Amino acid sequence: MKYYPIFLDIRGKICVIVGGGEVAARKAERLLDCGAKVFVISPKLTPALAALKEKDVISHIAAEYTGDLINGAALVIGATDDEKTNAAISLDARSKRIPVNIVDDPQKCDFILPSLVQRGDLAITIGTGGKSPALARHLREELEAKYGREYEIFLNILGSLRVKMLKNEGIGKDWFESLLAAGILDFIREKDREKVKNTVQKITGEEVEIEFD
Repeated sequence: MKYYPIFLDIRGKICVIVGGGEVAARKAERLLDCGAKVFVISPKLTPALAALKEKDVISHIAAEYTGDLINGAALVIGATDDEKTNAAISLDARSKRIPVNIVDDPQKCDFILPSLVQRGDLAITIGTGGKSPALARHLREELEAKYGREYEIFLNILGSLRVKMLKNEGIGKDWFESLLAAGILDFIREKDREKVKNTVQKITGEEVEIEFD
């Protein structure tokens, strides 16, 4: 099976996680990072999830799963260790036309979650079609070593230049290649603020603010 890769805007949307364990906590963190309204259905919570509840950043439904609890959700993630419950979550979500992911069970999923390397707004995802999480993890670790925070900062610089790039057709590619050729990534790694600013100004004529911390 091939999955259709997509980046989904879930800001302000209800996303439901069924399960209160460590896996559920990891899923909650990623959903929160993307601006979702996270609801967790589970009689008990791990300390990590309990802390999120205490901070009032997730909503907790302290109950066993029933199908009515996912009404109105934009997506559902099943993260329990009970096969019957996971099967019910999948069937209920699909009957309500809610996209569903059941952890470690691709056959019950409408979508699967890739392994992720995150550098600010830069997201590099690795998918194996659910065949080998171990390979996805191995590749993620390689990419994490190769693409450090300098790419996050470089992307922010490019973002600040985006409006002018759009007004001048073709200039974006020229600026991008010139900035790379000038060694801007090395200057960012070295945290040489003046070299970064001077390089950008020389190539683009624009002044940019640089944040290293």
